Amino acid sequence: MKIRQANGFAIIDLLFVCGIIGLLSGIALPRLMVARGAAQSAAAIASMRVIGSSQVTFAITCGNGFYAPSLTTLAKPPTGATEGFVGIDLGSADTVVKSAYTIQMASTPFGGSPDTCNALGPGATGQAFKAAADPLDVATNTRYFAVNAGNAIWEDQASLWGAMPEFGDPPSGFTLR
Repeated sequence: MKIRQANGFAIIDLLFVCGIIGLLSGIALPRLMVARGAAQSAAAIASMRVIGSSQVTFAITCGNGFYAPSLTTLAKPPTGATEGFVGIDLGSADTVVKSAYTIQMASTPFGGSPDTCNALGPGATGQAFKAAADPLDVATNTRYFAVNAGNAIWEDQASLWGAMPEFGDPPSGFTLR
């Protein structure tokens, strides 16, 4: 009687390994999604900080104390410069999608505002501004962010864009420290 050699894997061995991999994936994937949402939120907060800082810089150096009316105008370089106040990732359109967030900014034009160093024209800039970051997938990320001329970043469980004043506190939400 000849005995077979046991070279290689049996089908039961492969099933066991696949089961272990499936179990580990089931444990790791929810935590990976939480980490991904946290990273996206951190990127949105950073974008709000960049917009707030860029608006202050614009108002002090270019806008004669007034704020840029949109992201595209904030990205417009001053005369003789090659870079605007925000990068192309934020200034490519008035509403941009970055890191799974929709980011938008607005400022109500003030008729008495002077021309700016990047030639926006008289009456184009505003006395204050607001910007917001809303998640694209609200099923996995329910953190909404906003900033205004007060330069505090606000967070809420619902969009702050509609109710966010250009200056002052919004009706809901809390500031980030």
